Amino acid sequence: MKPKCRLIGEDGNIFNLMGIVSRTLKEAGEPEKADEMVKRITTEAKSYDEALVMLMEYVDVE
Repeated sequence: MKPKCRLIGEDGNIFNLMGIVSRTLKEAGEPEKADEMVKRITTEAKSYDEALVMLMEYVDVE
């Protein structure tokens, strides 16, 4: 089960959102997923929309 993460109403800058999701994953005891998520987004995402989709693979957005 993915941890819940509140992103609605947050600054939409992708680096800000990555930080929020990363913190959520680490607090849920999944620091390796946080590192994987950051690496995937910074090396594979070709657009903002792709990056958002990747974020949502790791957390349930509220």
